Amino acid sequence: MSQNPELELAVHQAVASVDDPEYPGVSIVDLGLLEAIEIDENGTIAIGLVPTFSGCPALAVIADDVTEAVEAVPGVLDVAVTWLTSPAWTVERISHDARQQLAAEFTVAVELGRRAPECPRCGAPTVEQSLFGPSRCRSVHRCSSCQETVEVMRS
Repeated sequence: MSQNPELELAVHQAVASVDDPEYPGVSIVDLGLLEAIEIDENGTIAIGLVPTFSGCPALAVIADDVTEAVEAVPGVLDVAVTWLTSPAWTVERISHDARQQLAAEFTVAVELGRRAPECPRCGAPTVEQSLFGPSRCRSVHRCSSCQETVEVMRS
């Protein structure tokens, strides 16, 4: 815990206000990207984020959005956002609420363990159609019941 818990809470809330560019309304905190907040005695804030994968094209946008949100917090003098190489991001970092929101609003399932992800529409098991989805952290499945095409977030 920092020497200034009120400032740390305000910074955390500011970071939590930043949505993932691909999923408007889904916070990067709920997606498990926030790893660390460090505050020095001068009001300099260091934010450590974990990328879903190192080549994610949204990293610069997310870092800029986090910087802008945290700079707006009273008492913050400077912000440094760093993309960490460790720990590795996994789908287990995604909050339960974000999993539900991804399913309901974006037809995106989250692959946890070895069990086939459930279809966000009907709950039936899905079958992988392609390991390669629109980004490295997603694959494409098809529902075995309703035939819905489902993006699946995976580690």
